[in-house]
Amino acid sequence: MTTRSRTRAVRRTAAASAGVLLVVGALTVTAGGTASAEPSPGAPPDFAPSPSPPVKVDPNAPGLMMKDGATLKEPKVLDIRSIVEEQSGAERREDSNSQTKFTLQAEVLFGRDSARLNTEAYARIKDIAAEIDKQGATEVNVFGFTDNLGSYEHGEELSRKRANAVHRQLLKELSSEVAFNIRGYSEDYPIADNSTEEGRKKNRRVEVSFPRGD
Repeated sequence: MTTRSRTRAVRRTAAASAGVLLVVGALTVTAGGTASAEPSPGAPPDFAPSPSPPVKVDPNAPGLMMKDGATLKEPKVLDIRSIVEEQSGAERREDSNSQTKFTLQAEVLFGRDSARLNTEAYARIKDIAAEIDKQGATEVNVFGFTDNLGSYEHGEELSRKRANAVHRQLLKELSSEVAFNIRGYSEDYPIADNSTEEGRKKNRRVEVSFPRGD
């Protein structure tokens, strides 16, 4: 294990023991520009590993210990999730019962190792702002993430700057006042394998999420 790998392992072990994540620069910002520092943010509020496929239950299995004549209730769907992704994987939209989330790969928003929005980014962010207005959201999360190349600290700074850049452009497009939670998570919470370039590309991303309207 390299020195940098050992350092990361120690950092993560300590964070897990303390119940917090070592991330700085977490802000809550209102549309009017007011910002306040928050405590260490922990995991993104909507982050969860992909669930395992459901297992069909055998009603006759002895382990159920059901009484004679008893039956299982019909399966109940707790949440419905709709996922639409561009063929290139550059943008992904997820709609559940509770929220809408847009995930954009960093390459379609920024240049390499940059937090300056490119020309293509403006149209994509404008569409997201239109959806926020349409659903009447009053609170929006903008979270930045990187891959595991380079130092953790550099990734933390870059992911935060990228989240702030998207936030500033959203402010220009929104027609109503919105409270923003803006955070940079560096390489934490990957959604793909960082050992391949394809996976690292997916992990370099900005997520914009908000509660669904009625």
